[in-house]
Amino acid sequence: MKIIKKILLFITILIVSEISFADHHWKNIEYQTIQVRENIYAMMAEGGNVAVFIGDEGTFLIDDQFAPLTEKMLSEIKNLGGNTPRFLVNTHWHFDHTGGNENLGKAGTLIFAHDNVRKLLSEDNTIQVFNKELPASPREALPVITFSTDTSFHINSETVHAFHVHNAHTNGDSVVHFQKANVIHAGDVWFNGFYPFIDVEHGGSLMGMINAATTIINMADGETVIIPGHGPVGNKAALVEYRDMLVLVLDKLRTYKSQGKPVQEVVEAKPTQELDAIWGDGFLNPDQWISIVYSGLEAPKK
Repeated sequence: MKIIKKILLFITILIVSEISFADHHWKNIEYQTIQVRENIYAMMAEGGNVAVFIGDEGTFLIDDQFAPLTEKMLSEIKNLGGNTPRFLVNTHWHFDHTGGNENLGKAGTLIFAHDNVRKLLSEDNTIQVFNKELPASPREALPVITFSTDTSFHINSETVHAFHVHNAHTNGDSVVHFQKANVIHAGDVWFNGFYPFIDVEHGGSLMGMINAATTIINMADGETVIIPGHGPVGNKAALVEYRDMLVLVLDKLRTYKSQGKPVQEVVEAKPTQELDAIWGDGFLNPDQWISIVYSGLEAPKK
């Protein structure tokens, strides 16, 4: 499991070698699919966790991982009884969650996302902390319908509510709630089991992550299934543990920020030392994570 986590995060934060993207790599990837409720499945391979909802009125998809996996993803959906998705919601703009957009858009899938997802995908972009250049996506990959706060889908006798959470993982995150089924896809608001990457260059913030996690916690009960952006499918108790860890880190970092401490001094102080054995087993080591999070501590809300 530790090895799998590291591989997933390695992909997630977009530092993948050209060799990793060779055809033979993608051919060896297999989906792990878990049924979380009747006709609702979590699908995990490389990149962000996918959710699919299948019914007579069409297939509803949340995120779509990488372009080379689209054919395998659609094959897996077909095996579950679905077809080419009628609707797709992108939880945010990172290409481990939107890489299949172009393929699905060309196939007729209608793509939805927060306003800022379309804006970021429409432009050349960089994630400077990883020295990663991201060219603008083609027209077919862009969300066709965007929203500023929320939108709802009424499909397959279910109400699916997608709503924006402010300045969390990015400036364009959405959480998706299957209201009758009591299932929530948290997107990258939740990295289950390890320190989360926060894209502070594009509006993400530690406080926003805490607020978003708290919003989900307040919606959930003991029976709610919560699909994280990365890591295993979880529940309210696991998300509370994660949120409380983020709160503890924020309190520590705010003290350093109020003292005007530079980032290198904060990193050297090892503020997460007592947490690292549990949460520090992701791609970002604790020093890297603190460096990123501390630099975005003052990120404004929008």
